[in-house]
Amino acid sequence: MLKLLSLAGAAAFSLASTAQADFQKVESKSVFVSTINGKTLTRPLVKLQVTPSGSISGTGAVWDVTGEWSWRDGFFCRSLNWGGDDLGYNCQEVAVTGSKIRFTSDKGTGQSADFSLR
Repeated sequence: MLKLLSLAGAAAFSLASTAQADFQKVESKSVFVSTINGKTLTRPLVKLQVTPSGSISGTGAVWDVTGEWSWRDGFFCRSLNWGGDDLGYNCQEVAVTGSKIRFTSDKGTGQSADFSLR
């Protein structure tokens, strides 16, 4: 639980810096793949690789992050494991602006996390 709170705190910090940006919703898998292909998604204490073939890997704080994703009905749907904790399955709205990508949980009605694309 402490890990989850730490990650949530980092998420809140980075949201403040990009809240005013004009994000555009990603509507298709092909646009999503072209956006993330060859990139590392970064935010404070987090580095992730999301591959076109459907895998997720990286680190969150000091813990390994692994998972799988698919594109369903206009949403990025993922199963995620962080430091041995199963974070479950969630479908998320994806939006981009410049070199930033935003994932909003619960099909766009939940919390958001912004990442830099590097």
